[in-house]
Amino acid sequence: MTENIRERTEREEWERLSPFAVKSGEATRERQEEECSIRTKFQRDRDRILHSKPFRRLKHKTQVYIAPTGDHYRTRMTHSLEVSQICRTIGRGLRLNEDLIEAIALGHDVGHTPFGHVGEEAIRKIIGHFEHNEQSVRVLTMLAGNGKGLNLTAPVLDGVLNHTGPGIPYTLEGQIVKTGDRIAYLCHDYDDALRAGLLNPSDLPEEVRLVLGHTPSQMISTMVTDMIESSQGKDKIYQSERVHKAMQEFRRFMFTQVYNSSALKEERRKGEYVVQALYYYYLEHLDLLPNEYLAWDEGERSRAVVDYISGLTDNYAIDQFENYFVPHH
Repeated sequence: MTENIRERTEREEWERLSPFAVKSGEATRERQEEECSIRTKFQRDRDRILHSKPFRRLKHKTQVYIAPTGDHYRTRMTHSLEVSQICRTIGRGLRLNEDLIEAIALGHDVGHTPFGHVGEEAIRKIIGHFEHNEQSVRVLTMLAGNGKGLNLTAPVLDGVLNHTGPGIPYTLEGQIVKTGDRIAYLCHDYDDALRAGLLNPSDLPEEVRLVLGHTPSQMISTMVTDMIESSQGKDKIYQSERVHKAMQEFRRFMFTQVYNSSALKEERRKGEYVVQALYYYYLEHLDLLPNEYLAWDEGERSRAVVDYISGLTDNYAIDQFENYFVPHH
């Protein structure tokens, strides 16, 4: 019998990819379903994420700056695309499964709150535990797809869950995204900070400039090349000690000078206030939530409110705050 396009792709993966790569034909889903004749499981996972509402909302969720007025600042969507590109380059250099990498990269932040980590911290202060990576998995397994989830494969969900925090993805593709995510946000947030006037190129620590370079492009190229060279033929993803040390120094610099800077302190306070005010308001007015959120809350009212608020875009959250708390002229 003639093999179809998907079967041909699956066969070619075994012929072309590294022994350490995940082969799409071996991936499993929670719910069995009929295979596509054209696309592999990981290609379908990527497409499901790309076409989902939570992914579309990322275009109006900002990275560092809360609802910025400029057109060129990064959003969660452009960040996810940049992570995908960086990580696929590394994956191709190591002959790993680029479709798996792309699916993890595009899905890793769909559980992020409005106002970036400010919103995440605001919810955490109220309910005690909230991590955007865990919320991303909840979105992909339950909230998306009209409450059915997207029925993604186990390697994709593992990569999303462990892209941040102490966990290590069990696939090399997921490990690439874990480090590639950091490469992307450090370099691109640095670029945005230069544009915003928060930083000057001369502010960069000497070690970072000497090892990684002084432009975002140079930095990305250095770290991508280093990961490929350090991980060739190995069953884990590595960085060289020199580059890893410089990257850690770059991260410390960005947290001090940008993420926790006094210049953004007032915007962070406002973002946190908006999220917390909306939380308590919706908790008292559950009838304002879309009905499906109440069906998914497993009997916990706060769960429904957190699911709803964490899905809001920056601008929509601000609009709702103004609607409920600001008198109309």
